[in-house]
Amino acid sequence: MAGDAKKLQPIIIKKVKKGGHAAHGGAWKIAYADFVTAMMAFFLLMWLLGSTTEGDKKGIADYFNSPLKVALLNGGSGSGDSSSVIKGGGTDLSRSHGQVKAGDVPAPRHTINLQRLKAEQQRVEGAMLEELREKVQSELQNSPKLAQFSSQIKLDMTRDGLRIQIVDEQSRPMFDSGSPLVKPHMRDLLRAIGSVLAEVPNRITLEGHTDAMPFPGGDKGYGNWELAADRANAARRELIGGGLGDDRVLRVLGLASSQPFNPADPNDPQNRRISIIVMNRDAENRFLRPGAPDNADSDEAPALNVAPKPAAGR
Repeated sequence: MAGDAKKLQPIIIKKVKKGGHAAHGGAWKIAYADFVTAMMAFFLLMWLLGSTTEGDKKGIADYFNSPLKVALLNGGSGSGDSSSVIKGGGTDLSRSHGQVKAGDVPAPRHTINLQRLKAEQQRVEGAMLEELREKVQSELQNSPKLAQFSSQIKLDMTRDGLRIQIVDEQSRPMFDSGSPLVKPHMRDLLRAIGSVLAEVPNRITLEGHTDAMPFPGGDKGYGNWELAADRANAARRELIGGGLGDDRVLRVLGLASSQPFNPADPNDPQNRRISIIVMNRDAENRFLRPGAPDNADSDEAPALNVAPKPAAGR
């Protein structure tokens, strides 16, 4: 019986199965995702540093060097702002972040308003002087007594304002030869012009001119410069007699033959003339502020009645 039991015991055979490499699963994907995320963070950091101003960079550096000090003194903002009175730099008080380029800051409002005001004043003044020009022309055309002088009146607009020039004619001179005494017909003309100029507030410049003909006795101290100044002053008195206020005359100049009306012919009778300039505001400012930068390029003659040598004319 015992021998039979041994014969019936089952035989167990163990087989070891050799398999391939173990599966990787998704571990590599996680590592790759971490790498891509780190690269994105790196490029984002580089972009932020490239678009950050120097003041903010310094503020960030100072914060990490002493965060408590920056937070207490500057309320947590970058201390780079402390290099400028205005936060963010520049001159724009309305901006508090970043540096402001000079070209980004608009002109102050008061400056723009002053520029607009000046432009409007110039426009209004130009229109007023143009209206004055038309009124002088109308006065000459509508007056039978003055219409005969229309050919002797030259009106033009200059940089300094409206210029009214009364020129001589051979048959109808304004003054006797070598004399500053105004002839009667010239007196009527000047007084009519004075009554028209009395209606505008602008200041007046008067200029006396002669031709280049020799002046008798000029070598004795009284020449064309003195004669031109005396004639301009005589014209001033007649304008005042016509109603122009004495305080409206800003200056009286005697220019002799230094600025001929007809440069091609120094002896042309038209070179003997009286110029009345109704000055605009800019011209007045150039005269009242002779040290201004734009005074040097003014087309006005200098207020100087001294010549290097005696001129000739009448």
